[in-house]
Amino acid sequence: MSKLARRGLLATLALAIFSVPAAKTPPLRTGLMALYGADAVTIDRNARDFKLPDQFEWKGRPGSASQTAALFGDPSKPGLYVQILKRGPDDWSQPHSHPNERYITVLAGTFLIGTGAKFDKNNTVAIGPGGVVHDIANQMHYDGTGPEGATIEFIAMGPAARNEAK
Repeated sequence: MSKLARRGLLATLALAIFSVPAAKTPPLRTGLMALYGADAVTIDRNARDFKLPDQFEWKGRPGSASQTAALFGDPSKPGLYVQILKRGPDDWSQPHSHPNERYITVLAGTFLIGTGAKFDKNNTVAIGPGGVVHDIANQMHYDGTGPEGATIEFIAMGPAARNEAK
């Protein structure tokens, strides 16, 4: 095949490829199911429940920049609960304990933890995103946040209670 014929063939292929209208792609908001052409599905919320961040019901505390959202369960009642807490920058608690064990996961920011009945900001460990803290029942501790604040998730048994150090 001559050079001229090859160029003509390449030009024809290029024209054919680039002149075909592009297939429409579904918008991302329709999700992966639509991307693959599947029908919309529903799940049994009694078998597996979920909440998306825009469904969290945030509640503030008077005089505080902190906000909480109870995702599952009720911290004021007996039973398992999951709660998210957004704490503002440089927000500290005084020494206290809880009657029930709690597991805390740092989702964002820096969570500073200390132990004992004596408050000492300089005797804390910084826990960043992905770190997990286990509060042992009836053990004195205190905590705070770094300059960017922190978002933390609690998983614990209710009723939630706090006992201040004497």
